[in-house]
Amino acid sequence: MKISILGAGLIGTPMAIDLAKDNEFKITLVDYDRSKLEKVKEYKNIIALEKDLSKKENIVDAIKDSDFVLNATPSSMGFETLKTVIENGKSVVDITFAEEDPRELSELAKSKNVTAIVDCGVAPGMSNLLAGYVNSILDKTENIEIYVGGLPQKREWPYEYKAVFAPSDVIEEYTRPARYIYNNETVVKEALSEAEIINFDEAGNLEAFNSDGLRSLLFNIDAPNKKEKTLRYPGHIEIMKILRETGFFSKNEIEVSGKKIKPLDFTSSLLFPQWEMKNEDRDITVMRVIVEGEKENKKVKYQYDLVDKYDEPSQTSSMARTTGYTATMAIRMLTNELYNKKGICPPEFIGENHTSVKFILGGLKERNINYNLKITE
Repeated sequence: MKISILGAGLIGTPMAIDLAKDNEFKITLVDYDRSKLEKVKEYKNIIALEKDLSKKENIVDAIKDSDFVLNATPSSMGFETLKTVIENGKSVVDITFAEEDPRELSELAKSKNVTAIVDCGVAPGMSNLLAGYVNSILDKTENIEIYVGGLPQKREWPYEYKAVFAPSDVIEEYTRPARYIYNNETVVKEALSEAEIINFDEAGNLEAFNSDGLRSLLFNIDAPNKKEKTLRYPGHIEIMKILRETGFFSKNEIEVSGKKIKPLDFTSSLLFPQWEMKNEDRDITVMRVIVEGEKENKKVKYQYDLVDKYDEPSQTSSMARTTGYTATMAIRMLTNELYNKKGICPPEFIGENHTSVKFILGGLKERNINYNLKITE
């Protein structure tokens, strides 16, 4: 079985290594950066292919012999990459979280007889799958709440944060308005607003703020109340608000000493070296998914909690594990023919297939990624 992975970044490379454990897979890892590809040279069933994936013809060439594709390109190029993969008739699992709406590609995917599982990470991703699963069990779903964050285990002043995925995507969380559903109405909230404290036994008190993370859950589950919030250590929100309101995240050019620059580019050049995960850094992923509703005339609450840490034996970040292994289990689900719905398939659709849910949760548990469920009336 031939699998192409497009992008050898923080998550693409660990996905390739995880799939390489299965001898029946032959993996091609594609990236323009040779230094990233060097990390997989010891694996006999991984072919490192150096190509610039910003060029469509290179994508086509990279996937021409593939049975399945994993799209792990940056979000800025994720949508066009996904479109190219579908145009070439390849079923795909996508973790790029591109800003564009993947539903635009639904008819194309169906016409090509393609299964395209989008937003297949931890959140969006497992959060959607679990919400979809519980929704399929309940007679009526009334409320969905998701709280999620990737954090450094060691808190360091001033930001107490490390970027566990593309830093440019992190800033989007601080600027893009958040869309929620309240009383069956779409409500738009300012990013970083309505801070509240959420406690986790293994992580302590964390600040939750509004962010635009519901994505396809806005449309695909019928519930009158839905929201998602991002988690950070207390104090981080206020710093980001100050930077945003001062204009440091603006994409509009300003003139400085006779030269025009975008404040966001300047800010990025200062922040990203401080946010970059160093070899000695360790991260933690925290998530809570709450789904409330009615079952057999009783009010019930399903709560899934995840606290996952950097894996020392494999030297793999928690965010790479929780995001990447969700996607690799989805690929295995497809290769085992456990899911065959065609078109654009967000993870909440997979949640309706209980065999697939059991398969993915079981695979994650084997990798010591545990979603602990508590059901209360």
